Order: sequence, then C-alpha cells, then structure tokens
Amino acid sequence: MRLSEIMDRTVSHHKLLSSNSGTPVIQLRLAGENRKHHEGRVEVFYNGVWGTVCDDDFSIYAAQVVCRELGFVDAESWSPSAKYGRGEGQIWLDNVYCAGGEKSLAQCGSNGFGVSDCKHSEDVGVVCNQKRIAGFKFIRNQANSEEVDERAVEDVRIRATYAHRKRVPITEGFLEVKDGGKWRQICNEEWTEMNSRVICGMYGFPGEKRFNRRKKNYWGFSVNCTGNEANLATCKLGRAIELKGNSTCGKGMPVVVSCVPGRAFAPSVSTGFRKAYRLEQPLVRLRGGAMIGEGRVEVLKNGVWGTVCDDNWNIRAATVVCRELGFGSAKEALTGARLGQGIGPVHMNEVECSGFEKSLTECHFNRDSLGCSHEEDAAVRCNIPAMGFHNRLRLNGGRNPYEGRVEVLAERNGSLVWGTVCSDSWGTMEAMVVCRQLGLGFASHAFQETWYWQGDSSADAVVMSGVRCSGTELTLDQCLHHGKYVHCPRGGGRFAAGVSCTQTAPDLVLSAQVVEQTTYLEDRPMYALQCAHEENCLSSSANKADASSYRRLLRFSSQIHNNGQSDFRPRAAPHSWVWHECHRHYHSMEVFTHYDLISLNGTKVAEGHKASFCLEDTHCDDGIQKRYECANFGAQGITVGCWDTYRHDIDCQWIDITDVKPGDYIFQVVINPNYEVAESDYTNNILKCRSRYDGQRIWTYNCRIGGSVSSEAEETFPGLLTNQLSHR
Repeated sequence: MRLSEIMDRTVSHHKLLSSNSGTPVIQLRLAGENRKHHEGRVEVFYNGVWGTVCDDDFSIYAAQVVCRELGFVDAESWSPSAKYGRGEGQIWLDNVYCAGGEKSLAQCGSNGFGVSDCKHSEDVGVVCNQKRIAGFKFIRNQANSEEVDERAVEDVRIRATYAHRKRVPITEGFLEVKDGGKWRQICNEEWTEMNSRVICGMYGFPGEKRFNRRKKNYWGFSVNCTGNEANLATCKLGRAIELKGNSTCGKGMPVVVSCVPGRAFAPSVSTGFRKAYRLEQPLVRLRGGAMIGEGRVEVLKNGVWGTVCDDNWNIRAATVVCRELGFGSAKEALTGARLGQGIGPVHMNEVECSGFEKSLTECHFNRDSLGCSHEEDAAVRCNIPAMGFHNRLRLNGGRNPYEGRVEVLAERNGSLVWGTVCSDSWGTMEAMVVCRQLGLGFASHAFQETWYWQGDSSADAVVMSGVRCSGTELTLDQCLHHGKYVHCPRGGGRFAAGVSCTQTAPDLVLSAQVVEQTTYLEDRPMYALQCAHEENCLSSSANKADASSYRRLLRFSSQIHNNGQSDFRPRAAPHSWVWHECHRHYHSMEVFTHYDLISLNGTKVAEGHKASFCLEDTHCDDGIQKRYECANFGAQGITVGCWDTYRHDIDCQWIDITDVKPGDYIFQVVINPNYEVAESDYTNNILKCRSRYDGQRIWTYNCRIGGSVSSEAEETFPGLLTNQLSHR
C-alpha cells in the first residue's frame, strides 16, 4: 500500500463513486515500440491485469476519449493492426463505440470486458495532441495499490531543530506528518537513507545527511522508499510500528532529516558548501525557464551545447538533472519543447536513468537522434528550497496580480518598512528579477512611471535606488544598488518603478549559417547611397566623400527565428513608428540590431551601425500561419515558429568597411541589444564570426551563437559565452 492512498481521501472517494455508478474502474497507458510520449498502443488496467483494445469499430471519437483520459487535450489520429507492436495477455475491449464526450473509455459501448474474438495483431494505437490539459492530475488507482486505508495524512513538513530555527532555507529538522489534525513524528525504526533522499528532494535539496534526536508522540507507521520517488506520498507504506506506553517507538528516536542544499541556496556562513560545489565547466544546464529550477535541458558534448530528445523522457531522468544542478527532485518531466526550442545538435535520445547517477551524462542513451527535432526538446521543473523570497517584495495597485508598482521590504531605523524603488535606470533586466522572485514568470514590461497605479500610500517613500541587475539574480537585493544611502533625484511617487509579468516570452535567435553563407563585399558609388546616407547607415567619413566615390560594404543576410513560447512584439505603439524612405515601410523599433566589426582585442574598427527593422513573418514552419506583415501599415512582430529575413541586397543591411585596414577581425551582430523587449534567453541574441580581410576579399567563418559552445571554445570570442554587453 502506498502513502498516496492514505494521504488523499479524495482518490479513494473517486474510486468509490466510479464503482457505485456502475462504470468499471480502469486505468489507461500508452505502450509499444518506436513511439513518442504522446502516442502508442492503448492498454487498459482492469481487474488487476493490463490488457489491450481491439481495433474493430474503433474511431477518432474513441481516440479522443483515450487521449483526454490520459491528460492530453485531444487526439490527432488512431492506428489499427498493432502499429506499435503486439501486446500480451488479455484483450479487454472489442467493438468499442464512443460518441466522443465520455469521461472514460469504460463508459463507451463495447462487447464487454474480456469478450473479444481478436488477436494481438489487431491491437489499436492512438496519437494524441502533445498539448496537456491545464491543471490535469493523473489519479493513481488500483493499478498500483493492493488496498485502500481510510486513514488520511494531511501533510508532511520538516520542523527546524532549535539550532536551525532561524536559518533560511531550513535544511535540518524533525520530519512530521499531520494525522487527524495533529503533527506527529516518525519513528526511525526501519528508516532508511532512501527515505531521507526523497524528503530532501521534495524540499528542493539535492543531497541528504544522517541525523538522529530523541522525541515523543510518533506516527504508527514506517515508510519504505526506493529513493526515486518525487514525493513521500508515492513511497510504499511500511509495517505498523508498535507504539509503547506514551507513544514512543522502541528505540525512542524520531526521524530527523538533514539535507545538503545546492550551491545557489547554501547559507553564506558555511564555507563547506562552497568547497563541495566548485565552479567548473558544467556538462548540463537549463535554458528558457521562467522560474528558478526550470528550463530546457541542454548537455555539452565535444565543446558544443545541444538538447535532449523527449523520447522516453521521464521523471527519473529529470530528477537526475535537477539534483546535478543543485536542486531537489523533479516536479515535472516536460516534453514537446514545452519550455521553448533549442538550437544546435540533439545530443541525447531515449535516455534511461536509474535515478542515482551523479550526472545525466552517466545515464544510458541512444546516440542516434535520427527523427528527433527541436520540437521534441526535453525540459524539467525542479523542487527548490523555500527561501521566502516572495515575502520581501510585492506588487501594488495593478489591475491584476501580474502587474503593479514594485514595493520592497527594507530596514529603516531598526524596523522593517515597505517602500518603493527609484525608477532611474530601471529596465527589463531589473523587471525580470522582480517577476522571477515573485514566481510570476518573465517580465513583460518595465515601467518608469506608475502614477496610474495607486499603491499603498504608507509605502510611497523610496527605499531602494541605483538598481542594476544582470538578469541572473534570484532576488532584487542581490542586484547592484545604492544600499542604505538612497539617491533618487526624480523622487518616488509617480516615478516609482513598476513591472508587468507574463508566463511566456519570445526567444529570438539569429541563424549563424545564413550569415556565414551570405557575406560578401560590394563597392557601391555614393550617388546610389543617398537614402542610406541620410539614415546614417554609412561611416562618418562618408559625410566628406565625393558623390562619384565608392564605399566598400560588407553585406549579409539576417534570418531571425522566434524559438520562444510567445510572439515577439515591438514595445512602441503604432502611432510612434518611424517611416523609412529607404525601405518604404514603418520601423517599429528604433534600434533592433547592432552590426559591428571588432579587432581581436575588442576594439571597434568599423563604426557600428544600429539598424532599425520592420518586424514581420517572412516564412513560418509547416502548419503555422503568418500573423505579421509590414505592408500597408500592418501589425508588426515575429510569430512563434516563424522568422524574419532581411536580405543582403536591402539598403543598410551591411557594415561600411571603407576605412578598415586588412587583417583578422570579429564580425558581430546583436539582436534586441537594449533589451527593449523581454525574452526568455538573451545569451543567444549575440552572433560572432571570425573574419579575414585582405584588402580585396573577405572570408567569414566559424560563426557562433552566444552560449552555444563551451567556455574553452569561447576564448577566441570575448563575451560570447556570457553576452555581457552594456545595455544602458
């Protein structure tokens, strides 16, 4: 019997209702060979045995019922004749007829359970839509249980020991379960390290230590975990513990769990943790996640970062990733590029982990990722420690919980008071940290005026100024700021900082291949560059150039993909867009890209060109509709799964290198350089190529996207790994 069956009366209640209504209680799963997570042979658990479904009379309506019962929004298709391999044992259902609205396959018409004249060569399979039903929770029923106990345990907690009561996070304490409204400790009789491993993982810690203390008032059961469970609720219930006299267990010792926090959450007073988590080149990282401890899984192989295909991706592999990165066990193993698509190669496929590996790279996997695309990139959401970050910051006055004036808790004259943040230098990076700290996702906008949001009048005073964030901080007070000596010339009030947050964000990535393949030189006469000259697309020396002279232009094409989870939209409203005579359309962003030629020591040798763009969907992936076009003052943006192409033969799509001497250089393109629009990942907004110019010809090679290669490979590309650009 599992703790989850004890901990949740509603599950038992659900089963009883199903049984009493006359509908048999079943459980479904997808199984078979050569399949994705959202497709497979339909198998039914009934009467304690797994069996299959015959394809006779099966329809898309039946497939819809199956997929929805499994938590997918819909079915895409179904397949007869054992496409996913032949099952074994019982064929539970035959001649299944569904109208499409049934809550369970058991409610559909059929010959009855076990009544069939089929063979396993007729086993039916389905392909479900990869999108999950929002808030869907899979209810474990009798497929994993032997009996139902009406005893209910309401909650589990770690109650800090006296020495740790003021520490954040709480890493050590008595393990207590809530039973009948009372908190009770667990006797350490038969308690194992695997049990502690599960508890620590639940609370966001990657490791555990041994610890014991004496106490009274025990819970009357032992627990038996394998160590791979994501929650204590999924561990098996051990035997009942004989409680003597005053409810003490035989050894008189309660379970005390002592966890090891990851490096990011380690107490600053402990140097031991710094030694335990040395800063080395990681082999695994997370990208594109809105919250701490979530993101697309990327692995380093041969100096190049790549993604993991979601075939067979499960909670066990996800937990290995989470613990490796200093978080607890995994809350979710996400498939279908749920946290955005990566770039580069797909390094791992069909990953199989025992759950105890130190790194994902130690797990078994198929090196052949044939058939995998970035639409199948795997991702994780990890348990993280309760740090109380959200208690030190709040949004006030907004129309909804995702927006408002930023108010922080600060110490003034020996007491804690709420106050506002000065909006001088306030931008998207600072807003990103606020939204992450509050668990509200990504920043949508950063506001330097908030007069339209009526915050708490007692919190009008400015208590924080000079805030500058890199975007990676966990809390706003980790960013650079003035400390106790506030300096805010404009004052607070209407100029207090504000934010709006969103659960999804775009992610723009420049195609390195297109840039590398389209660079060339053109000598163009000044009389043909009049329009471009007026728009400052040429070096300053062109101001004194004769109309019959020539300018040497390094031309190239830009192909900018949106790999994120929401459309990239300009911040400026249409009424403020600027008409560009050269391109004959409106530009919605004054500075969308920077084009530069840089010496190997980092000095600009060609005067940088700040290009403005009209943003539109030039092409889209199959099945995606274009939404944005520049013509006729149309809406501007880049749809998810689409890309905007600025061809090499368009005016201003160049760098003027007329005054550049022959030599070796770095050719650099930066998208959204001022972070004007929020994205889920800014590290991939920079592209650098090696360039060799001999005075007549130019060679462009080895183009790299920021963060796409290891730190060792970055040495010839300063700033490429971290994308540490000045954004003010």
